[in-house]
Amino acid sequence: MRVEPLGNGVEVFVSDRHHFFTDTILLADFARVKNGESVVELGTGCGTIPLLMIRDNSPKEICAVEIQDDAVDLLTQSIAHNLQNGIDRAALIRPLHGDIREIKSLFPAGETDLVVCNPPYKLSGSGVENPDDGKKTARHEVDCTLADVCAAANRLLRFSGRFVMCQRPERLTDVLATLRAYDLEPKRLRMVQGRADKPPKLFLVEAKRGAKPGYMDVLPALIIENEHGFTPEMRAIYGSYKDGYDV
Repeated sequence: MRVEPLGNGVEVFVSDRHHFFTDTILLADFARVKNGESVVELGTGCGTIPLLMIRDNSPKEICAVEIQDDAVDLLTQSIAHNLQNGIDRAALIRPLHGDIREIKSLFPAGETDLVVCNPPYKLSGSGVENPDDGKKTARHEVDCTLADVCAAANRLLRFSGRFVMCQRPERLTDVLATLRAYDLEPKRLRMVQGRADKPPKLFLVEAKRGAKPGYMDVLPALIIENEHGFTPEMRAIYGSYKDGYDV
């Protein structure tokens, strides 16, 4: 276990099994959490996204749901660590050990403003599955599917509440179709490229519960790196605490 800085004095405990990459940072930024919003993160891992959210904002509460108990322990320790260091907004985060497939037993319906999820990117049975159960859960749809995630978001969100997630470009059709199937209308989309001359490696999407089909804001691609290193936008998002990246 080790500590990683997230800026403005906020720190997160990570481990070899539970850590974060650039997609986590980008998703937290794309979510645009507002002061006073109620937030649920589905599959929080070590809790990096909730900690990033309270770094610069004051949401009403962030419930961080995670099925792996060792990841919940990491977040619990991170909250206590930040509180000890004077980061009072860390108290806004509530870790919750639970299965998103049983979301009905965890939360009332229709009371959440924002749901965030960085889901497993690979279908169960596709590619080489990691023998470590924790890493396999994070990377493959073994403990929840895309449909499970969207069903949970649909139940949690109030009307016009926002659901934000990221995925690999090869799953774009799956994501858009599944969102709409669960009354989550895609309204904002952004591709992420390592360099301007490279194909996208990630996309970020925001959907609204109950919104009418129609206009979707397709943003210019976010470019991570140029010949000088991080692009100015990436430096503004990522900060200077970490030299490397891995999308």
